[in-house]
This record gives sequence, structure tokens and C-alpha cells, in this order.
Amino acid sequence: MLFIGLLLLAGAGAFTALAIADNLSGGPEYTVSVLGHDIATMNILEVFSAGLALALIFCVGLALLTGAASHRQHAHGGPRRLGIRGRG
Repeated sequence: MLFIGLLLLAGAGAFTALAIADNLSGGPEYTVSVLGHDIATMNILEVFSAGLALALIFCVGLALLTGAASHRQHAHGGPRRLGIRGRG
């Protein structure tokens, strides 16, 4: 789960960065291209919806990553307590 979460985070982040870097020109219709390949021609609503979908994928990846890290911490005994041992 940790690997899947990390993979989703990295994939959504990389795709978003590439899509923004390759498509800085504006207009009523946007031709989305990544690494020189035209993917689609979108209007404003479609661009907004694609952004929402990418944000959702990013959040799912983040949730998987934190859930797996939390599960791993609990499975291995949790964080060690430092300090004075109790008397008795």
C-alpha cells in the first residue's frame, strides 16, 4: 500500500507539472499536450474537471501513503518512549 500511494502521488504530481509546463498558452479552447503529444482539446469546464480528478487521485495516494505508514508504525510496536522507567 505504501508503494501504491507513493506511485499515485508521484504520478499525479508529475503529470500535473508536465501538463502545466507544456500548456502555458491561453484561449477559449486548450490543446493539452504532454511531452509533445496532443492528448485532447478542452474547454474551461473540462480543464477544471480534469484538475478535480487529478486532485482526487493525489489525495487518494496521500491517504494510502499515510495509512500504510501508520499501519507499519503500529505493527512494529509504535514509537519508543524515552524517559525514566517507572518504579516498582
